Amino acid sequence: MRGITQVIAVELKLIARDPMSAFFALAFPAIMLWVKLRNGGSLPSGLSLADANVPMLTTFVIGMAALVILPATVAQYRERLVLKRLRATPASPGMLFGAQWVAHMLLAVFGTALLVAIGFFVYGASAPANVGGVVVAWLLAALSLSAIGFLLGAVVPSGRGATVIGLSLFFPMVFISGAIIPRESMGGSMRAIGDLTPMAPAVQAIRAGWEGSAMSPISLAVMLAICLVAGGVAIKAFRW
Repeated sequence: MRGITQVIAVELKLIARDPMSAFFALAFPAIMLWVKLRNGGSLPSGLSLADANVPMLTTFVIGMAALVILPATVAQYRERLVLKRLRATPASPGMLFGAQWVAHMLLAVFGTALLVAIGFFVYGASAPANVGGVVVAWLLAALSLSAIGFLLGAVVPSGRGATVIGLSLFFPMVFISGAIIPRESMGGSMRAIGDLTPMAPAVQAIRAGWEGSAMSPISLAVMLAICLVAGGVAIKAFRW
């Protein structure tokens, strides 16, 4: 247990020293929130833009940490032969994934907390109507998207390659899943395509918990299934 804690602490220090990771997980979502809320307003349903965009951009933060930063870190370790050195220790792929997941999701927690604080104190966003539901949805989103990120990191040979592939998955998803553009503002065909992405159930579940509406069991089940399938494949496919 102490060894895992030390690994997590080291990973957090390395992430903190990477200005690009910190910028895109912490500062960039906050800038996007300012851009989207600087003129105020509300959705056609009457929901304020602040109450819609804070939970939406929370998914953006999770996705950035899970689909871009995390796989690049694992792939860089392989590229620099760090993984081969770890292979000589009692560390297993599951232990490595667990430590990496905690470190990178703590980064996502900081980004989420920053968004919530700005939304609440600057733009008057409401507090989550169902805090427990938001926490459950957030964790399932982190697990499902991280499983995909681990799958990338498990097989891609270089950090640069993992970053390119991660960004190629991440940016189309955030635009059509509802993480940047509210689903209410999308056309029917775009919304239907977005619903097929792994990020869509995360956006829907977190927003539902935030707004106090019923959370879809299907969304939660899909995220759990993605976590189990992609995570299992990642462990099987992992190369030191």
